[in-house]
Amino acid sequence: MNTLLTTLAHIVGPAHVLEASKQDLTLWEQDWRKRKPGKALAVVRPNATKEVAAIVKACAAAGVSIVPQGGNTGLVDGSTPDNSGTQIVLSLQRMNQVRAIDAANLTMTAEAGCILQTLQETARNQDFLFPLSLAAEGSCTLGGNLGTNAGGTQVLRYGNARELCLGLEVVTAQGEIWNGLSGLRKDNTGYDLRDLFIGSEGTLGIITAATMKLYPMPAARLTAWAAVPSFDHAVTLLGLAHRHLGAGLTGFEVMGQFALSLVAKHYPQQRVPLYLDTPYCVLLETSDHESETHARALFERLLEVALEQECVTDAVVAENIAQSKALWHIRESIPLAQADEGPNIKHDISIAVSLIPEFVRVAESRLAQALPGVRLVNFGHLGDGNLHFNVQAPVGGEAQAFLRDHEETVNAIVYDTVQQFGGSISAEHGVGGLKVDKLPHYKEAVALEMMRAIKRGLDPQNLMNPGRVVRV
Repeated sequence: MNTLLTTLAHIVGPAHVLEASKQDLTLWEQDWRKRKPGKALAVVRPNATKEVAAIVKACAAAGVSIVPQGGNTGLVDGSTPDNSGTQIVLSLQRMNQVRAIDAANLTMTAEAGCILQTLQETARNQDFLFPLSLAAEGSCTLGGNLGTNAGGTQVLRYGNARELCLGLEVVTAQGEIWNGLSGLRKDNTGYDLRDLFIGSEGTLGIITAATMKLYPMPAARLTAWAAVPSFDHAVTLLGLAHRHLGAGLTGFEVMGQFALSLVAKHYPQQRVPLYLDTPYCVLLETSDHESETHARALFERLLEVALEQECVTDAVVAENIAQSKALWHIRESIPLAQADEGPNIKHDISIAVSLIPEFVRVAESRLAQALPGVRLVNFGHLGDGNLHFNVQAPVGGEAQAFLRDHEETVNAIVYDTVQQFGGSISAEHGVGGLKVDKLPHYKEAVALEMMRAIKRGLDPQNLMNPGRVVRV
């Protein structure tokens, strides 16, 4: 191992090989949830794609596995080392340059370590929109977004990270560099390698850069907050929003009363509207390329019809950017407020929109029957069928003991119900190590064997983030 570390220091410079024997690596060895801390041999911080390729070749020659890491904001134990103390964490945070913006092609090419918020701001400074948006955007990175096929709050209009990506630069498990950064919207010359690496969570190779779509900045963006009397009414409102706003509908978030009560409790400076007298609230956003006047007229007509049909009981429309940001900040604060309430059991699931109300009723009933008093933090991206259906310990219960004694029961109830309704147990967070052993129970055997064949073909030594996504 000393020989490998010496080689790595020669590749990236001694200052960028952080050895476990010499310093505290906790920052890289545990994820945001602090649930499964690992132990690395070292953290290596390259500054260029050629350095990444040289690192992979050196590790492959030594038979040492690699865990790629970006902002380390994942929620499924997918980017931290195991407990062996033999793995290299490959941090891409130094590779954080925007290489080019092609205005005519509406693309931006950037390195994997670019922070998402930086990409948004860079695009905005050129009067473009880069629409990928999620709560961790101030610290998550482009490589991680692509590695997990991140979704966020504007999937309804612009799609997941996969739909926003036109090309990749990847270092393979053999240390070769694939330059697929063409930015082409049409390329029918064989298998779609780009889509193969997106969502693979670093198990097939290491994404080092990407060419991403940009969009013209809309003339206006409006936000509304509506109280709805049931989940069924939220789905009805979504249908009305599609009809009245068309492609302008960019966001449609649903939030349960208990989820919002946690924000009000832990962040009292945030004024949460309308939630006290309704089981659910919905946050809507529309983008308009004509004018704010046009957007507001469409929005107000939508809410007028929704109130007439009684699928909305009350609503407010943000009057300015500050009010809009305040409403979105409430939504984005739900995960933090839940963490402040104590450890919890998270689920990132997707169900066909039409089936979500019944799924919620069935899952809530089964959980209440099995574990009386559990509290459900139900919120998410209803527009694309993605819920964060999280479970909090009963009031007065010891949260760590609840997780230890009941997490498997809770997961089985939720995932079995998801399967019953034809859904997915991972919508946008990935599989990682947290769900890798559950996947065989909820994914077809044929699909799993194809995944294993791809893994064996591209990473025959099983050195790329082993034990994540699929076991071989």
